[in-house]
Amino acid sequence: MIEVIFTIDYEIYGNGEGSLKEHVYNPARLLQKMFNQAGVKLVFFVEAAELEMIEKAKTDLTIGSVKKQIKDLYLEGHEIALHLHPQWYNGNYKNGIWQLDNLEYNLCVLSEKRITQIIDKAINYLRSVLSDSTYTPFSFRAGNWLFQPTQPTAKILFSRGIKIDSSVFKGGLQRQNNLDYRPAVKNGYFWKFREDINKPANSGEIIEVPIYSEMVPPWRMVTRKRVGLQTTARENLLNKINRLLNSARPLQPLKLDFCRMTISELKAMMINIIRDDQKEPRTYKPIVAIGHTKDLVDFDTVKNFLSYLKENNIKITTLKDAHNTILS
Repeated sequence: MIEVIFTIDYEIYGNGEGSLKEHVYNPARLLQKMFNQAGVKLVFFVEAAELEMIEKAKTDLTIGSVKKQIKDLYLEGHEIALHLHPQWYNGNYKNGIWQLDNLEYNLCVLSEKRITQIIDKAINYLRSVLSDSTYTPFSFRAGNWLFQPTQPTAKILFSRGIKIDSSVFKGGLQRQNNLDYRPAVKNGYFWKFREDINKPANSGEIIEVPIYSEMVPPWRMVTRKRVGLQTTARENLLNKINRLLNSARPLQPLKLDFCRMTISELKAMMINIIRDDQKEPRTYKPIVAIGHTKDLVDFDTVKNFLSYLKENNIKITTLKDAHNTILS
């Protein structure tokens, strides 16, 4: 059984560039309208640290509209999940530019005390935004997908109510950040984990439902649409070099990205999934599609993809509902 989960990272660029109105509020508003009309729900991975710091520094007047939008999405039944780029919390805004703390770029390499502080601060901010002191995020996605080393972050997240992570994309590799999800390629559509997010563990407390990806030749990654979106944000020389080194492999992980892929690419990937389901129809297949508000410019493709899924009788769900299906 196939179910598709649309997840979108609700954020501006990772270096602090971009406006909330252009890169968060407006695209999310159009997406919200489209999915509400279709009668289906999304998972919004809200980058809490970024929004809290922008509000504190009063650097973007759209923050009030963004907070109201998040609350409206919550009340409409969309899943509000936790997304964190911890480098924001020690950030400073000077001369119109955010200077973020890259020593805290990867949440998982920080001290247990600091990890706890950051997670608690982010959850409390979302509770304030939602005007709900009982709110607990059900799902988590790490900033830049960095969930290594896995402990103690996983333990802390679980103690705060997190049941599902969706940070892994099978075959992922970032040498500069010590991210290596290549061992996860052999895993199934979901798994419990404990000490290592790559390794299934029956005793694990959190379930990994990875961003769906396929290993493809490098030329498949170079499309006009994808390259155009990658050039919209500033990238330093070191990051460019590291990206090239990471891509110097015979096969690359192509994520199911409904913002960066064309409708032909999306359909082709779904055809492969449907074929697998025909071979093993009793296996539950939660398929996580990813997007970013800052990449959301092609709404026709999203609309066509929704129509394609409906025509093929493929249900759209949330991570929270997928968790219930996994347990049952």
